Formats: sequence, structure tokens, C-alpha cells
Amino acid sequence: MSDKKKDLPKNRELQPELVQLQRRLFLRSGLSLGALSLLSGCNLQDGDQVDKVLWAMSRWNDRVQSMLFRPSHLAPTYPASMITKPFPFNAFYDADSAPEIDGDTYKLEVSGLVRDKRSWNLAQLRALPQASQITRHICIEGWSAIGQWSGVPFRTFLAHVGADTTAKYVGFKCADRYYSSIDMATALHPQTILALDFGQEPLPTEYGYPLKLRVPTKLGFKNPKHIAAIFVTNENPGGYWEDQGYNWFSGS
Repeated sequence: MSDKKKDLPKNRELQPELVQLQRRLFLRSGLSLGALSLLSGCNLQDGDQVDKVLWAMSRWNDRVQSMLFRPSHLAPTYPASMITKPFPFNAFYDADSAPEIDGDTYKLEVSGLVRDKRSWNLAQLRALPQASQITRHICIEGWSAIGQWSGVPFRTFLAHVGADTTAKYVGFKCADRYYSSIDMATALHPQTILALDFGQEPLPTEYGYPLKLRVPTKLGFKNPKHIAAIFVTNENPGGYWEDQGYNWFSGS
């Protein structure tokens, strides 16, 4: 047996510790210096105690960001000449693993605090009023890119399904196991759209076919792709990365 194979059990034993460390780094990256100073009274060897403080301060950051959010404030837009080519692919898997979805049989499920829970096909979504934007996608990893997205203004869709717009959250479930959620104020923002097209063509598979949420006022991981279901709720649904430590609000 090779030395590499001998090391495998040891590496597996370390996985829980590595995940825990990564989660704490995610949380700490979103905290202010003042917030981190509250950790000074904690024994850093006491993982549970540190986690409790980090999660509490992350939730506090979310509340501050939500209070600073201005529903009428628009993200910058750009001319077509500034579109990034090629636009980067980013996901928790490589591009070849993006889900292949049959647009002819696709159904968008709707549930929660809405009047009309009937599912939607692509033709019905395209029959709604459409909007286009050239905006910047900002990734939490430190890069950004400008792209053109077109689709249904999300507030228009919510009106058609009779969503309770006094509810707190809108959640998304995706075909690739991804999930996320946004606050209702962001859902009703004029630049938040259910994108059906990238550039002048239907969304390519790697960019979220057949349906992607485009929210230029939030970081990229708050823009779920391959959306299969939308639901309105008063319970925070969390998200794939949010549940691992990223700030939930993550926007302006």
C-alpha cells in the first residue's frame, strides 16, 4: 500500500475539523473589527462558544445591512461595450457538471404565502413583461464581471401569483441542489429579475438555464441558477453558502 493511501483515513478524520475551521473563517470575514473584539472574552479553544458569538454577530450584521438597504437605490448599469467576454463560470462544481434541464417539460413550482400555486412553464414566463439590464456581478471571492441579463421583473411575477408582499422572505430551490433566499424588499426591487436570457440568447446551461435570479444589489452567491421552485415565507430559509457562514443579507 502506498504512503498516499495510508494517509487517507487520517485525512478523513480531519474533515470535520477542516469544515468547522472553514465555517468560522466565513463568519469572521463578514464581521467588523468592533464585532471581533467581542470574542476577546471567549476561550478560542471552546469551539461552541466562539461559534455562538460569530453567528450572533453575523445576524447582527444582517440586520444592519437590511436597515441600510434603500429600495429605490439602483445598482450601476453599463454600456454593451463593457460586457465581460467571456463571462466567467462559477459554482460549487465544474461547468461540465451543470444540470441539463429539458425546457419543453420544465415547470417552475410556486408555493408558500401566495394566492396562485399553479406551476409555470417557460412560455408563460416569457409572456410576462420583460426587462433587460447590463450590470456587474460581484463575487465574494474577489472578482467581478459585467453581463447582460433579460427576464421578468420579479415584482411583476410576485404580483401575478398573488404573493403576500408583507411576508419577510422569498426562497429558491434549484435543480443542482443549490438553494438560497432573499428579503422581500430586495425581491420587490426594480432591478431584481427572473432572468431567462443572457445577452441575446436563452441562458446557457452554465449560466443557469432555464431560469436564474439576477439581483445586482447583492453578491453573486445570492443569485441562484437553475431555479426549480420559488416560495414565499416568514421563516428564514437560509441558503447553501449562508448556512455555512456567509452573511445572509450580503447586499447594499
